[in-house]
Amino acid sequence: MILVCGEALIDLFVSAPGRSEMAARAVAGGSPFNVAIGLARLGVRTAFLSGISRDHFGAFLADRLAREGVDDGFLVRTDRLSTISIVATTDDGQPNYAFHGEGAADRSLGLAHLPGTLPDDIEALAFGSYSMAVEPVGTTFAALAEREHGRRVISVDANVRPTVVSDMKSWAVAAERFYRTATMIKASDEDVRVAWGGHLSIADAAAYWLDCGARLVVITEGAKGATAFSATGSVSVPGRSVVVRDTVGAGDTFHAALLAQLAKTGRLHTEAIAALELPAIRELLAYATAAAAITVSRDGADLPTTADIDASTEPCHA
Repeated sequence: MILVCGEALIDLFVSAPGRSEMAARAVAGGSPFNVAIGLARLGVRTAFLSGISRDHFGAFLADRLAREGVDDGFLVRTDRLSTISIVATTDDGQPNYAFHGEGAADRSLGLAHLPGTLPDDIEALAFGSYSMAVEPVGTTFAALAEREHGRRVISVDANVRPTVVSDMKSWAVAAERFYRTATMIKASDEDVRVAWGGHLSIADAAAYWLDCGARLVVITEGAKGATAFSATGSVSVPGRSVVVRDTVGAGDTFHAALLAQLAKTGRLHTEAIAALELPAIRELLAYATAAAAITVSRDGADLPTTADIDASTEPCHA
């Protein structure tokens, strides 16, 4: 089982404003929330740890997790309100986010909310996005990552959100608590640019994360593909040619697919990840790239199933 830890919120997709109103569509979201659902759709036993409101939106989020087969035994219900993320997409499908969540349910977890021990069948913990950097949940999840470091795989998605924490120095300090515990770190080239103000290449960022102790670093570059870095070297795979509807959930899909494939191949262990040879890493990247390509061809964060990915990678026959 994989325990995903992080925010659960409502993405409110808004259209271009008319004369007196803006059409909007409310969708369950949050980067770690998407990862949990993505893992479940890929056939991996998954649980989700987050603060969930008792309001109407919180009930919607909890119901969605249950319908997707995600274990809800680690949810912490609270009377605090749900975070609302306003999402407007640009002409090329890139999402712009504005978060309304100060003091909300997904940010409110304290140390007292952490389980005293985790079940033995939890092989990995996944963290990411703004729940690593806002308080008190950032400190709470960092304490969990530090406690479980060395016992289980820790996977971190950098997923920098400057619209939530605009001070990149404070984000860097908060995120490094997780980087120092990570077995695997996934990031995008945009995360690297934002985090370091364009002063570091992806190779330099990967070197930093490997120096923090990560065994595998994967950096995605949108349509260009993805590159992985480890002690054995680096390897890249190209992106897939698809018609992009939007890129919402693409990074979450990639993260979920990496973890799912490691779990399915019996490699979701620190030693096994550290021992991955470049050909095996290339196969891992190709699988995650295929998964992400499916998501960007759909509206919103509609993550693929195993059958979807298998169908997309089957060879064509004349």
